[in-house]
Amino acid sequence: MPELSSISGYEQFIYNLPNEYPQIKFSTLVLKRYGPHVGEVLGTVFFDGQIRLNVKELIDFRKERIKTYSYEVYREREKLYWYDDQPHPNDLSLQSTHPHHKHVPPNIKHHRIPAPELSFSQPNLSFLIREIIADFLSS
Repeated sequence: MPELSSISGYEQFIYNLPNEYPQIKFSTLVLKRYGPHVGEVLGTVFFDGQIRLNVKELIDFRKERIKTYSYEVYREREKLYWYDDQPHPNDLSLQSTHPHHKHVPPNIKHHRIPAPELSFSQPNLSFLIREIIADFLSS
């Protein structure tokens, strides 16, 4: 698993994802550098079945920490679910993984469930890709 300690190492990780996961048709992920220790990952990972994963991550490599993120999964134009780190301190059902949570149907904007697989201290992309493969691309 890649570490968050190296901006160039993480860059190699995101650019190698299509080689690691043959289910990826192509990826537009890029890492924009904001100085020597901060980077932003932006772009989309495309899969068969018109499934795509939109990615936004802001990472502080000096602190080895994802500062904020948003991961959205679509089939064509339909948003299937998304993950974000927006705190909802009054939602007791999310306290076990605060602030990490997943928005799911029905009423996707307000229906949130805990997301124990996500973290600020380790990369999330491999989990997200494996989840998409298991949920939508496995026969």
